[in-house]
Amino acid sequence: MATQAFDVVVVGTGPGGYVAAIRCAQLGLSVATVEDDRPGGVCLNWGCIPTKALLRNAEVVGLFQRAQEFGITVGEWKADYAQAVQRSRKVADRMAKGVEFLFRKNKITLFPGRGTLKSARLVEVAGKDAAGKDSVQSLEARRAVILATGSEPRSLPGVTIDEKRIISSTGAVTNESRPGSLVIIGAGAVGIEFADVYAAYGVSVTVLEALPRVLPIEDEEVSAQIARLFSRRGITIRTGVRVKSVTPGASSVAVAVEAEGKTETIETDQVLMAVGRAARTRGLGLEPLSVATENGFVTVSSSMETSVKGLYAIGDMAGHQMLAHKAMAEGVVAAETIAGQTPRPVDYGNVPSCTYCRPQVASIGVSEAIARGGGREIAVGKFPFTASGKAVALGDTEGFVKVVADKSTGEILGVHIVGPEATELIHEFAVGRTLEATLEEIVHTIHAHPTLSEAALEATLAALGHPIHI
Repeated sequence: MATQAFDVVVVGTGPGGYVAAIRCAQLGLSVATVEDDRPGGVCLNWGCIPTKALLRNAEVVGLFQRAQEFGITVGEWKADYAQAVQRSRKVADRMAKGVEFLFRKNKITLFPGRGTLKSARLVEVAGKDAAGKDSVQSLEARRAVILATGSEPRSLPGVTIDEKRIISSTGAVTNESRPGSLVIIGAGAVGIEFADVYAAYGVSVTVLEALPRVLPIEDEEVSAQIARLFSRRGITIRTGVRVKSVTPGASSVAVAVEAEGKTETIETDQVLMAVGRAARTRGLGLEPLSVATENGFVTVSSSMETSVKGLYAIGDMAGHQMLAHKAMAEGVVAAETIAGQTPRPVDYGNVPSCTYCRPQVASIGVSEAIARGGGREIAVGKFPFTASGKAVALGDTEGFVKVVADKSTGEILGVHIVGPEATELIHEFAVGRTLEATLEEIVHTIHAHPTLSEAALEATLAALGHPIHI
């Protein structure tokens, strides 16, 4: 078996992997990538991108349902869920082709197949040749190997995901038939986003969460707002419940739950498992190389190097936030380190968290509760979108912007947004925190009128004690 040599070999081409590969190529390194699926990984093919396409469809359905508010009368119309899924697959396909184009543009060689470490600098790729026969290729990395294999859906102990009766997010973006009823186990970003999608298409949705509130990593006021608005839309939200068993039958699934000492069984057509994700590290060959891990994640330095010199790990498998944009930032750090530069390490305290349901949710920094528990005297400013001229004009006034800051210094400790375009608005504060901006510097930045961004200005003014428009 002949060995092909490159400066860098990247195993996995999700957001972290393909960004790392492109940045390495930009810095003059020869790069090989290994992928056992399509380029783009879970995010582009089975996660972020197709999910957002489905959420856009759900948003359009919601607008049709409100058409009379805008003076529009429509006749009989139909929301076709199968076509929504088909559209989402086309979007995902287009983005995957975009990554393939970027590889060609940057002269990055793609090896289809599953990669396994044979040493810190040698990757064996098991795949298919041009004739469709099994083949094995060997890739040598002269400088480094970057592992970027991502993550896979978790399930509850003893519960098998078959993508039919019991589905993961993968099944949710590929199954063209919608159930009459759905139980979603887990009320994090994935569970809440799919609750939004399925409910828009008339599915009877129940969300079960073991913790006391939905979106448990978000600020408490944000969680309460989403629970209230979802309940108003007919979505059943149940928190503080423990799922004891999930039993699929011929035509339904029985979900046994315990809450406040009482046990009951919920019968549903389908169950969506949204209890988190686990790093994909099995079969990579980490154990023979004694690569250090902790709680299932690969241990890395601030430059993304593992405990084995010349071997790097990025993205979901490296812990911290399991988010595509965090993986991209890590990919750049790894690439620039390998190329001999000294990049700024990833600031894990300044990674935006986004949930793309209606209304959207976005945050950065710490919650009000955490800030108060830190011993500082804090200032909190809040501005509702009901007082935003642009939001009223859009007919999209649910939610608010909340700013948490150090009262004496004006340092922005956390920002929490629930409302229209929250996932876009959060970046004003992401840049502000990177530049160590204070409340005063935000309010001295003129915001165009009328815009949703004025809500950020007003919330900041409220934290200083002198909002104008409330």
